[in-house]
Amino acid sequence: MDQQQTEQDKLESIATPGVLDKYQNAGKIVNVVLEKVITKLQPEADIASICAFGDQEINGELQKVYNKKGIEKGLAFPTTISVNQICGHYSPLKSESSKLVKGDVAKIELGVHIDGYIAIAAHTVVVGEDQVEGQKADVILAAYQSVQALFRSIKPGVTNTALTKIIQQISDDHKCTPLEGVLSHEVKRHFIDGNKVIINRETQEQRVDEEEIQVNDVIVLDVYITTGDGKTKESELRTTVYKRALDRQYQLKTKHGRAFMQEVYDKYPSLCFSLRSFEDEITAKLAVQECAKHELLNPYPVLISPNSIVAQFTMTVAVLANSTLQVSGLKLDETKFKPAHDINDAALKDLLKLPMDKESQKKRHLESKQKA
Repeated sequence: MDQQQTEQDKLESIATPGVLDKYQNAGKIVNVVLEKVITKLQPEADIASICAFGDQEINGELQKVYNKKGIEKGLAFPTTISVNQICGHYSPLKSESSKLVKGDVAKIELGVHIDGYIAIAAHTVVVGEDQVEGQKADVILAAYQSVQALFRSIKPGVTNTALTKIIQQISDDHKCTPLEGVLSHEVKRHFIDGNKVIINRETQEQRVDEEEIQVNDVIVLDVYITTGDGKTKESELRTTVYKRALDRQYQLKTKHGRAFMQEVYDKYPSLCFSLRSFEDEITAKLAVQECAKHELLNPYPVLISPNSIVAQFTMTVAVLANSTLQVSGLKLDETKFKPAHDINDAALKDLLKLPMDKESQKKRHLESKQKA
């Protein structure tokens, strides 16, 4: 089995011609749709409607690419818009939606797959405000600068624990805290949560085994920072984002349960979806309870970081031998932010200034080899 798995991994690695293209095309769609969704984040706008718009745009963009028979394409993660203390996964049903308010710190996350190859991104904006100051500016910049610093640091041989320390350092300088319980996962074909991880914040109770980043790793760098103490708790809000538990089989008793699971198999065989996308809300709510009881679905609950503001930036990167490629993720215009605190460490400041075009990266790679 292990031998087969290794062969399979080789075939599906970005070293195989055509695979990186699929990741990159998925990433382009993620960025295009993310930008469109951001324009919709206005005061009084309805969150469920914007989430539905994001999913619709993803499906529309996917119709333009890879139309050969047999190539599956779709959402890898449904559009979610989580504001202020809500950490993530908020993709409400139409009947349970809420409206955006001026000044809300809104995190948008979405993901796309082409032939099972996944790209995900998240971005944080302040609704209806062009200039952002104080604590909001600090938490947003801490998250953005952390993900940018990880992108500039991730290369073959670097450890996941060294990357976690960077997030802590930048957060400390901005007088904020990395959120507990968040992992950046390696992604593989059809797998959104591969085994290699970078923990967002290490604590006594929460730590991961040290591992090195390797050539051909594709990793979703997922950074969450809060103005609170870093602890989360489950909110009262309904969980709507789920993923099929691939290792579980069970013949459901009810007709609506079986019909619901059939739709999940057909449309979302291995990746995440939102109950929002099902025509009949009431049936979906009932069916999901039955599926949860038999552990057929893994839930993505809506967590909060109480009485705080949470910011998130996520990008997908592909680690090559002498450069790291950004597959998805948007730039933030840092000139619009006036934080109360700034990064103190000169080495970190220099790191964030490094140009990340392929030529500059290759040049740095050669220089470091010559020094060695």
